[in-house]
Amino acid sequence: MAYFQPGQQATTLLELMTIRAFHSKLLRRCSLGTAIGFRIRRGVLTDIPAILVFVARKVHRQWLSHAQCLPAALEGPGGVWCDIDVVEFSYYGAPAATPKEQLYTELVDGLRGSDPCIGSGSQVASQETYGTLGAIVKSRTGNRQVGFLTNRHVAVDLDYPSQKMFHPLPPSLGPGVYLGAVERATSFITDDLWYGIFAGTNPETFVRADGAFIPFTEDFNISNVTTLVKGLGEIDDVNNIDLQSPISSLIGRQVVKVGRSSGLTTGTVMAYALEYNDEKGICFLTDFLVVGENQQTFDLEGDSGSLILLTGQNGEKPRPVGIIWGGTANRGRLKLKVGLPPENWTSGVDLGRLLDLLELDLITSNEGLHAALQDQRNASAGGDSTVGESSSLGRVTAKDKSEENFEPIGLSIKQASTGNDSQQAVLPPLRHDDSHIECGIERAPGVEHQFIPSFSSKSPVSRNQAALKNLSDLRNGPEGEIYVSLQLGEPEPKRRNPSDAPLDIGNSQ
Repeated sequence: MAYFQPGQQATTLLELMTIRAFHSKLLRRCSLGTAIGFRIRRGVLTDIPAILVFVARKVHRQWLSHAQCLPAALEGPGGVWCDIDVVEFSYYGAPAATPKEQLYTELVDGLRGSDPCIGSGSQVASQETYGTLGAIVKSRTGNRQVGFLTNRHVAVDLDYPSQKMFHPLPPSLGPGVYLGAVERATSFITDDLWYGIFAGTNPETFVRADGAFIPFTEDFNISNVTTLVKGLGEIDDVNNIDLQSPISSLIGRQVVKVGRSSGLTTGTVMAYALEYNDEKGICFLTDFLVVGENQQTFDLEGDSGSLILLTGQNGEKPRPVGIIWGGTANRGRLKLKVGLPPENWTSGVDLGRLLDLLELDLITSNEGLHAALQDQRNASAGGDSTVGESSSLGRVTAKDKSEENFEPIGLSIKQASTGNDSQQAVLPPLRHDDSHIECGIERAPGVEHQFIPSFSSKSPVSRNQAALKNLSDLRNGPEGEIYVSLQLGEPEPKRRNPSDAPLDIGNSQ
């Protein structure tokens, strides 16, 4: 049962995010990170709206001082309130062993190259890494190219001047066909451009928007492309997340994904808008926190880029809602139920917002694919402007901190020797380019190369602008903030200083 408060209980994603922002100083001091969703009881989601507070260890309040206890509920602007739910997060000082691929099924074998067609779930590879093709898409700008979407960290490798993608492998390492080169991509975007609100009080807050668009090269046989998701079939249009929609429209929903490593898996959206600080004190957000069903991990290495789909209800087709950008084998696990071991969780990017940012549209049917190809031919024949032209949406007027999110592909890339000339094995030279080993998050987004061409775009969340009320003052606070690190991925093992361990927090119930 929810704790009674005199005001109105939060019912929307936006209201929970607003309450969290209003109390972010308190929450950051007492946690490894926070997210929004429903209270979790014995590993099961209830229908009680709550801010989830992740801590290293939950103990009885008898062993805590008053300053270490969080309130049972928090009230935000206008008297809107919600519960606080403390969730144990087991962090390992040294990265845990990454799950090894043990799954070999007909579906997975097809995704890795035995199937004559490619589509969502198929393996794609650059010169050094491989991951998963997320979806077949078309560009809203330029020559209206048809291509596919995957993660930036799968497609972009700074050691190579030409970011080419293949299926299933580059010819230098094994059998493979050239698909195309990266045309636009992004890693991070500021929270105000992503959500349309001030999601946190830290003035430098970045959302993980890990995506890349690769148009199919003219030489590629487009008849080998399918819009069906192997193992699932046809899919519906994108499920756009409106922050003013009910919490239950997203949290607690069952999702499914098809990836080149683990094939078809199911899970549950446990939380949204996970907020955490890295070890340098920079504030980051990631959209989805998904936990696999029956203690099974939702993703494995190499599944980065996989499409996350809400399972169909009442015979409806599955609806794409996000793409995976990483798992948690080396980051820790969530303790959701007493008597059971901690569970892995998967990070995802909001697909609707990512498509708007990269100015892409999802193609969900063969008819849509044929129509998109005709549009591409018409645009090319008509002398349409070159790739990366400005659209009618208008240019983003972002602050200096986000300007480097828009940079032409190929700039500031240094060519390096591959050193793979003597390799004889096919698969070992390629690394699973999942977030387990992807190092982009280790660097401040302000200095990381972002590979988006200079096309204009508009924040995809203008529909939420009416909700922007009196939040600008939330960013003004004392400089002496206490940051506790929730590390989401390490390029190499690091030992954690015991003196940096977070406080053990429990609800003051």
